[in-house]
Amino acid sequence: MAGNSQRRGRRLTSKASAPKGTGGKNKDSLAGRGRTLPADERPWHKGYSGTEKLPQRTAWKQDKERRAAAEEGRAPKIGQPGSKDTTWGRGGGRGVPVGRGASGGGRGGKPAGRSGPRVAPGRKSNPSKDSPELLVGRNPVLEALRANVPATALYTAQGIDMDDRINEIIRTAADRGIANLEISRAELDRMTGGVLHQGVGLQVPAFAYQPFEDMVAAALEQQAPLLVALDGVTDPRNLGAVIRSAAAFGAQGVFVPERRAAGITATAWRTSAGAAARVPVAQVTNLTRSLKACRDAGFMVVGLDADGDTDLYDLEAAVGPLVVVVGSEGRGLSRLVGETCDLTVSIPMISEVESLNASVAAAVTLAEVARRRSAEL
Repeated sequence: MAGNSQRRGRRLTSKASAPKGTGGKNKDSLAGRGRTLPADERPWHKGYSGTEKLPQRTAWKQDKERRAAAEEGRAPKIGQPGSKDTTWGRGGGRGVPVGRGASGGGRGGKPAGRSGPRVAPGRKSNPSKDSPELLVGRNPVLEALRANVPATALYTAQGIDMDDRINEIIRTAADRGIANLEISRAELDRMTGGVLHQGVGLQVPAFAYQPFEDMVAAALEQQAPLLVALDGVTDPRNLGAVIRSAAAFGAQGVFVPERRAAGITATAWRTSAGAAARVPVAQVTNLTRSLKACRDAGFMVVGLDADGDTDLYDLEAAVGPLVVVVGSEGRGLSRLVGETCDLTVSIPMISEVESLNASVAAAVTLAEVARRRSAEL
């Protein structure tokens, strides 16, 4: 209508725009939070199935659900505590490694301008390979200190409940000259990304890998060269156990792929019982190419396979330069690695068990190799 532009009370702005939900005005508050933990990984949820200590309130919730289910004649909708390893994201392993971001924001988040935490379960970020890790939990920290895992700092929460484990942790750290930093529980929560830490964390430096070429050259200088290669072993506990067996039976080194395989974390350090400090470990870009380099250097490459064409007890090549290749926990040796091996070896078993754990199979094989070599002396 003519003249409306001059009337009193006219609208000077456009009509209201579409309302903003969590993707609008609250979007920034969700930035860097990571994915939502599933119920079976939440210590405070009745569906929790993790391996960490069950909180009292969670136990009460589960007990309440059991009683309700019994009255209604149905199955209880609760978790099975201890059935899902929540101490290292999806890969397993005792203790929760966390990165160097002491001031990393949120529950596992990584705000702009801050070095975010390396957290688990379910909220693992992508930190630098050179970033230190924080092992949390009273038992994991105590076991790591007992195993002489290298550490740079011990974090304890203010007002922590003292028990025998905490006393031993503080005493052992002091004896080794490790700084004990007392911080607020809120700060420790931020460092761990909300993971259950029980008031204590141990910071360990990033592992220094040995150059592959140097490891091979050093092994060839020994009277009986022996190396161990891991093909796709993703559990750091298996890696640590293999390193421990390699040290026990005289291997001069262990090498693993850089991708889709476990590296030396605090969990692997602790499982190796300190052997990772004595046995060189190398990361290689291409495992198949590295195995071919070992063959060119004079090694016999032997792969462990349940359907191997040679019995372990008939392995005459054990007395010469040898590379033992251990396959992954599930699928065994990959196709290319299996084709690269000079021969495949099976471990004879009298029971109907299909296969052994990767670290157990490595230990059995290395023990037999050591036995044969000692008999030749």
